[in-house]
Amino acid sequence: MHRSRVVSQMTAAALLIALGIVIPMFSPVKIVLPPASFTLASHVPVFLAMFISPAVAAATAVGTTLGFFLGGFPLVIVLRAATHLLFALLGAAFLAARPSIVFNMLKAQLFSLAVAAIHGASEVIAVTPLFLQGDMSTGYYENGFFLSVVVLVGIGTVVHSMLDFSIALGLLRAVSKQPFFRQVFGGAQTSGQAASAGRRGQ
Repeated sequence: MHRSRVVSQMTAAALLIALGIVIPMFSPVKIVLPPASFTLASHVPVFLAMFISPAVAAATAVGTTLGFFLGGFPLVIVLRAATHLLFALLGAAFLAARPSIVFNMLKAQLFSLAVAAIHGASEVIAVTPLFLQGDMSTGYYENGFFLSVVVLVGIGTVVHSMLDFSIALGLLRAVSKQPFFRQVFGGAQTSGQAASAGRRGQ
């Protein structure tokens, strides 16, 4: 990998980690379904990192988790953030082998659904022990395990994940032609150009 691209990707990773911590803290766009709440675009930095490389995706997922931990956030938030490492690595590895799918609407949505399913299942697995130990807020117990954990955390995360993926995909398509972002999103940019050339040649 060219040195300038390495530097660009390291810079992007640092920015994405910072955004991944700041967005959930300060974003005014929250969907509240008591006792849970979902912050729109909170996963966008991780998805953008997936479009870059598995290494950047892993760094962003780990960095945001450490940020929440060091910031004194509740354990449930830290654990849910930690699960992002799984879908980020799997998704980034898949995209590294097939980067052109992000420029195909149907394939991109199917990929988003697969990632969201892993995302939702991982968060349910992370939250379940806390629920069983009585470490969640009272609202979770008033609604019961199925509604609070399976529906709100699991299915809610699937929907939230797909919305955030769509935002990240739109950003990728919007900025990938700019010089700095061309360095960062090299694989996706090249594949996008190839896909466009193929369509023009048909």
